[in-house]
Amino acid sequence: MSQPYEGPRYLVSFGPKRVPHCFTDVLILGGGLAGLRAALAVDKRLSVTVVTKDDLQSSSSQWAQGGIAGVVDPEDRFDNHVADTLTAGCGLCHENVVDAVIREAPGRIAELIAWGTRFDERDGSLALGREGGHSHHRIVHALGDATGREVMRAVIEQTRKLDNLAVWPETFTIDLVTHEGFCRGALVWNPRHGKTFVWARRTILATGGAGQLYRESTNPSGASGDGMALAWRAGAELRDMEFMQFHPTVLYIAGGSRSLITEAVRGAGAHLVDKDGRRFMPEFDSRAELAPRDVVSRAITVVMHRTHHANVYLDLSHLDPTKVRERFPGMAAICGQFGLDLARDRIPVRPGAHYMIGGVKVDEMGRTDIPGLFAAGEVTSSGLHGANRLASNSLLEGLVYGARAGEAAAAEVLAEGSRGDDEFQVPPIVQPKVSVDGGDAGLDLADIRNSLRSLMWRHVGVERSGDSLAEALATVEGWCRYVLPQQFADPQGWQLQNMLEVARLMIRGAIRRDETRGVHFRADHPDTSEAWRTHIAWHRGAAEPRLEPLP
Repeated sequence: MSQPYEGPRYLVSFGPKRVPHCFTDVLILGGGLAGLRAALAVDKRLSVTVVTKDDLQSSSSQWAQGGIAGVVDPEDRFDNHVADTLTAGCGLCHENVVDAVIREAPGRIAELIAWGTRFDERDGSLALGREGGHSHHRIVHALGDATGREVMRAVIEQTRKLDNLAVWPETFTIDLVTHEGFCRGALVWNPRHGKTFVWARRTILATGGAGQLYRESTNPSGASGDGMALAWRAGAELRDMEFMQFHPTVLYIAGGSRSLITEAVRGAGAHLVDKDGRRFMPEFDSRAELAPRDVVSRAITVVMHRTHHANVYLDLSHLDPTKVRERFPGMAAICGQFGLDLARDRIPVRPGAHYMIGGVKVDEMGRTDIPGLFAAGEVTSSGLHGANRLASNSLLEGLVYGARAGEAAAAEVLAEGSRGDDEFQVPPIVQPKVSVDGGDAGLDLADIRNSLRSLMWRHVGVERSGDSLAEALATVEGWCRYVLPQQFADPQGWQLQNMLEVARLMIRGAIRRDETRGVHFRADHPDTSEAWRTHIAWHRGAAEPRLEPLP
């Protein structure tokens, strides 16, 4: 694989004497569940700044429907949840990570309840749902199908009690700032103040995923892989970038947003049928609609090709309509906007990009390989998900690793001793060289972004092949050569540059993995190979990735 054009280390030029400076003990980039849980874990003697490019109500965590997986039923066992996670992960999970996270789950759920989260109950006990890949009912949920909204409400309320916390909404992080190999904070921008240096003794990335790289996605507009690109330019190792999870059931209606239809709908008994009303999942897997997401997404793709139809359908008409509407009020309301009755009509669905499994490599405490930089949540590759995330393990990961990263970052700061703002030493950052100064060459950024998202859906979607991936890489490399050198003045340009960086890594990873494993399906290599039971790790400046075999 040839050395690609990488672009400049920093996206913009800056002069430290011309940019305002702010100082904090711990800087957290991202205001979703992982970021706010990290903020809550930081020792109260330390100052914390949370930077989020939207507001605290706009993260991907808010959109989570299904729930949080955890062993809270006496008839369930930790070993069962571990086994389900390992099975879904197709041989790439780290067993020690899986075991530790799952054993922490009940405590994290209890913590949320203590903070005021109102999970759904049945007869005075937590109502537990079941989703694809789970052997037991163990999914705690809230408001029927709006768990993320309720969890974030409670967590946001908890953070408002923190006297040591400052939140900067609608602020875009341009780049991490490093000096002598250590992360010193970040250069950020907002429309009111322009560029600002936020100097931090420790920095935590919690910026979420990259679903917006695809035309069909369940993710909000901000999920564009920014944190992965920040870490990449700063020199952090990224891992398993070929593993994008596609949710099988995304509402597919012309003119409508691509709303996720929670896996719990299938857990409640919904059937998947083709355009002629024929149920098809039993022919693909003995678990039928409760098979893991990669299996269901691939089956739907096969059926769409077979029937020459743009989608398949969810059918709940055989279930009690009253219970359906009570259990899934949010989804019923969305369908109702388009004249569809969730309980009686066939609901058009197809797969969509949902969850980025690969990301910044972290250890068990959320440390990256850049000193001073931690990461938590979807932006990371922690070893929990392997090659395919088990449903409802994502909010759990955000809670566990957010808490660990916050605690570990704070512990390192405290070990160094307390400092006031006047004791921060601003490193002698050299003015970066940017290839093109102050112009964008008249580029239509929206056109490039839309073209990228369409290309990723066509060539790097549920089904992939070597020839198709090579075509995608050549196209993206071409865009990188004239987009990455530009110096843009606002987030539209910076976000596009981040998307191109991350898309290229995803394509290169998909080309390199000559097998089918989990969410990565190569039509020209349809079998899983023991030789590829390895992580693919990338470092900026290296033409070839580092292969990291599992023991």
